[in-house]
Amino acid sequence: MAARTLRIGLIPGDGIGREVIPAGQRILEALPSSLGLKFTFSHHQAGWATFEKTGAALPPHTVEALKSECDGALFGAVSSPTVQTKGYSSPIVALRKKMGLYANVRPVKSIRSTTTRPIDLVIVRENTEDLYVKKEHTYTAPDGTKVAEAIKRISETASWNIATMAGDIALRRQRVRDTGTGSTQSIHTSPLVTITHKSNVLSQTDGLFRETARRALSDPMYQIVAVEEQIVDSMVYKLFRQPQDYDVIVAPNLYGDILSDGAAALVGSLGLVPSANVGKEFVIGEPCHGSAPDIEGQGIANPIATIRSAALMLEFMGEEVAAARIYEAVDANLEEGALLAPDMGGKTGTEEIVEDICRRL
Repeated sequence: MAARTLRIGLIPGDGIGREVIPAGQRILEALPSSLGLKFTFSHHQAGWATFEKTGAALPPHTVEALKSECDGALFGAVSSPTVQTKGYSSPIVALRKKMGLYANVRPVKSIRSTTTRPIDLVIVRENTEDLYVKKEHTYTAPDGTKVAEAIKRISETASWNIATMAGDIALRRQRVRDTGTGSTQSIHTSPLVTITHKSNVLSQTDGLFRETARRALSDPMYQIVAVEEQIVDSMVYKLFRQPQDYDVIVAPNLYGDILSDGAAALVGSLGLVPSANVGKEFVIGEPCHGSAPDIEGQGIANPIATIRSAALMLEFMGEEVAAARIYEAVDANLEEGALLAPDMGGKTGTEEIVEDICRRL
């Protein structure tokens, strides 16, 4: 059988993104040839440094190249100005919208060397709307003070899409449990989706999300999936108190963003947590950490979130066996616990961690 060639776009962005994205490329190149995969790579621009040079944080040619020349992509990290800057907006938020990447999928998994609690859950975050539609305006109230308002948009279509994505992921995780080839540590013996919302206060927006997700997951194809709900503030409390109880959590954009970053603390560091921006025709792997300018150029950035993001990208491109090989190599590295990056309390640099994982592959 001829090898499948995957065309991967690389968008390092800013800060340590320029250090960890090459690490992701090396891991893909290190996959055994027996898996029948080959890769070609192209390099593209986005981020604050790009904005300073060109006046565009996401140049049109980057989007055009991804659509016409790539099968998937890896995105590093971006720095953002701390004050409002005319013409600047988040390139990753824009990229998600322009590429139709409606789901942000963030697995959070513990390893014995990083935490004593068994955690293996996935947060599925709606990626295109909620407050992230960035429709804001400021006006002056009758008393002369300023008031700022933002639109929170929830649609039936987006809510349905993200709920079915959560259901599909729950079914796939159950298949892995049933075959005994994975290491899911949830106490559940059947798939579970937890719908997170605040419909007790936001009855129309979050109410629509809740009702639509419920209807989507009532489809017969999800008949083995148990469905429960949590109000978002209660969800935060329970996620930190009893994370082992959760399998797949689905949430609107803002809640999913907060929950997934918070959940990273449960497994030791944002430097371990991957994500994938997933649409019907394209996927972008993206580590959950930021650009970390305080450690840029020191060679100590943890590459594992990016490496896992590369595996997650492959998983959504239908290459689950190759993805599993990367997950296993990363898990073995962490289980051994001898080569930990500084964010994990160790002293190992980026290059040494990448070399160890390549060797395990």
